[in-house]
Amino acid sequence: MQKIKQFLHEVKVELKKVVFPSREELLGSTWVVIISVIIVSIFLGIVDISLSKIVQAILR
Repeated sequence: MQKIKQFLHEVKVELKKVVFPSREELLGSTWVVIISVIIVSIFLGIVDISLSKIVQAILR
């Protein structure tokens, strides 16, 4: 039981050190992630289509 109390106390102490982002920082980070995902998905789509056409040309 003492170990559980010690653990919960340490969790409480560590949570006081956490700095949560503001709403503006969170929204900015979210947009960065969304735009990055869109760019990477477009790139991978282009690579996929290109490789498919190359393989089709080789197999003909």
